Amino acid sequence: MSGRSRQHRIVDCLEDILDNITRIEGYAGRLDLDGLKQDGLRRDAIERCLERICEAAHRLGDRAAALMPDQAWEDIRGMGNRLRHAYDRIDLAVVWNVVSERLPSLKADAAQALERLRTGGEA
Repeated sequence: MSGRSRQHRIVDCLEDILDNITRIEGYAGRLDLDGLKQDGLRRDAIERCLERICEAAHRLGDRAAALMPDQAWEDIRGMGNRLRHAYDRIDLAVVWNVVSERLPSLKADAAQALERLRTGGEA
């Protein structure tokens, strides 16, 4: 079976999103934008976790919007493409904005969607 035809479980994708947001929170710690610019290890770790979040969003496909309609899924998936293919032109201010402003709502929405799935028996 090819990787493209394999169906990814919704629960696994949501868990991946939540796990990687938690990792980013740990890496970001008390950093600010200037701190991120100066700490290459944390920058690399945060960018890699963002890539995983974007891939999980891609794997969710149309299910993402159904589960979490308030999220900007095109932007999320687009960021993954930029991190993978235009990594040399990444604006760290954009990365920092995602980390500090957008991930908290994604985390809350993903946690609520996961809880609904778990209590409803869907996966």
